[in-house]
Amino acid sequence: MKTISSAELNKRISSGEVVNIIDVREAAEFRSRKIPNSMNFPLGLLEFRMNELDKNKEYIVVCQSGGRSSQAVKFLEYHGFHVTNMNGGMNSWEGKEE
Repeated sequence: MKTISSAELNKRISSGEVVNIIDVREAAEFRSRKIPNSMNFPLGLLEFRMNELDKNKEYIVVCQSGGRSSQAVKFLEYHGFHVTNMNGGMNSWEGKEE
């Protein structure tokens, strides 16, 4: 499983790179704190919403601490998506928030 640190993701975003971020936390968690421009696909709904994703794009998957996002990465990799897990989840995020 590919991983990225929150610091590296923040660096990529700060440099102006367009990054596709999927946040797999529940909607209430997502509303309280999120990375700018991230999409909310709660883990329990991921299999029903993965048709909204493009297999030609890279996605970085985030949750609260890294557990749910690692499950989502394994699931999406199995279905042919290019995904990377952000280590530590939002607990380690120190960048801008919406």
